Amino acid sequence: MMKKIYIAAILAFLITNSFAQVKTTVTKSAITFKIKNMGISCTGAFSGLQADVQFKPADLAGSSIVASVETATINTDNEMRDNHLKSADYFDITTYPKITLKSVSFKHKNGDNYTGSFNVTIKDKTKLIEVPFTYTEKGNAAAFNGNFKINRRDFGLGGNSMVLADEATVTVNVESSIK
Repeated sequence: MMKKIYIAAILAFLITNSFAQVKTTVTKSAITFKIKNMGISCTGAFSGLQADVQFKPADLAGSSIVASVETATINTDNEMRDNHLKSADYFDITTYPKITLKSVSFKHKNGDNYTGSFNVTIKDKTKLIEVPFTYTEKGNAAAFNGNFKINRRDFGLGGNSMVLADEATVTVNVESSIK
C-alpha cells in the first residue's frame, strides 16, 4: 500500500511540474511605435511595462500573457507633440490611464517563431490583434520580440487626417528572468 502511495505521489509531482507555467519577471522592455505624419516617419515609446507572463512553449494552451503600459509615459522626444498625444484627441491619459494587452491563444509556427492572438485595449476599445513574435530562452532568461500593426482610428486615436497615417507599427522587445 505504501509503495502505491509513493508511486502516486511521484506521478503527481511529475505531471504537475511538466505542465507548470514558466513564470517570468520583466527585467527590461522597450515598447516603441512608428507612424507616418506628413509622409515622415515619427517614432515614440511607452515605458514602465507591467506584465504577468506565464508562457511555456510545450503548453501553449495553458500559457498566458497580460501586460499594460501607462499612457502618460508616451515619449516622442517632442514635448509639444507628447502633450497633444496625451490629450483627449488621442490617448486621453486622464480618462484612460492604461493600454492593455491580454492573450487569447498562441500558435507555434516554427523554431522560435510564434503567433499570439491578443485583445488590445486602448481608450476602452478592444480589438483582437495577431502578434507574430519570437521567444527564446537562455539560461534563466527569456526574450520576447515582436511587432504588429494597428489602425489608430480603430481605437479613437485622433480623428480624420490627411497628413497622419491610419496605420502604426508597434514593436515589443521584452527580456525577463525565468522562475
